[in-house]
Amino acid sequence: MVSAPSSLTSKVRPLAFETGIVALAFLDSKVAFVGTDGAVFLIGLEEGATPVAVVVHQGGVLSAASDGKRLVTGGDDGRVMELLSDGSTRELAQQKGRWIDRVALGPDGAVAYSAGKVAHVLQAKGEAKSLEVPSTVGGLAFAPKGLRLAVAHYGGVSLWFPNAAGAKPEVYGWKGSHLGVTFSPDGRFLVTTMQEPALHGWRVVDGAHMRMSGYPSRVKSFAFTADGKWLATSGSGEAILWPFQAKDGPMGKEPAMLAPSPTSRVTVVAPHPKDPVIAIGYEDGMVMMVRISDGAEILLRAPDTDPVTAIAWHGSGGAVAFGTEKGQGGLLAF
Repeated sequence: MVSAPSSLTSKVRPLAFETGIVALAFLDSKVAFVGTDGAVFLIGLEEGATPVAVVVHQGGVLSAASDGKRLVTGGDDGRVMELLSDGSTRELAQQKGRWIDRVALGPDGAVAYSAGKVAHVLQAKGEAKSLEVPSTVGGLAFAPKGLRLAVAHYGGVSLWFPNAAGAKPEVYGWKGSHLGVTFSPDGRFLVTTMQEPALHGWRVVDGAHMRMSGYPSRVKSFAFTADGKWLATSGSGEAILWPFQAKDGPMGKEPAMLAPSPTSRVTVVAPHPKDPVIAIGYEDGMVMMVRISDGAEILLRAPDTDPVTAIAWHGSGGAVAFGTEKGQGGLLAF
């Protein structure tokens, strides 16, 4: 880490909640801090705004996804819930006695969620569809174009067209337990995090494999930059960025490493929605903003032993927020 990174910490609005923060999302001109206990705290971006608690689940929140207009959450109460910026909520689905492990948002209002081995897709028009996979669903992600869902599970990923009646999903196989899953912004690559400290990827057009390993711990946070050139990941003492500019993705290439910490590991990575900048959260509570081109760092939050659990950007790139395991938060509007 550079010896004296410039700092914006004095401009960050500090926030505190009565529960740990598990996810974050900007909804129009508000930011939603998702608590561990089923409440979501909505706060306006204007100076002096105070958080308003909205009880969304009767229990813990296990998963969350947002498109900037709505927040969809899954809970251990078996409910899939939608929250809007005005605080209104709506139940989208319920699986009594089951946990909603994963949720994802797709085109034209589509929502995917999973309970155990079954992935479900809800659409604004038409019937709900479901797909059972070989093991508990590890992750869900919609392709950038068309209604196609990636369902991660033990042994690989199933790519499923919910509206293709009778069509079997295409399976991209690789031994091991696959957890999180994401597409590159152009849809050319599919990448999963694994139970082991590694990522696995496929080139969608032909299923060519890409293995990304060497991590000291499991990767729990990963996301493509807006231009799709880099895949930023946690799992190490610095943010690891795999290059995806070439047709073979990262194969045969070394990753870039940004904002190394000698004493802590990265817990969360959040690429800027427009610019080549990444916000990075660490196990010791530090939050950095780093420019990819030259590694220039700006400190947003000093370390304090409270692990960073969530970071999100406003869709315009004009604000960033973060939350921690013990319920601390910060909001910075540029």
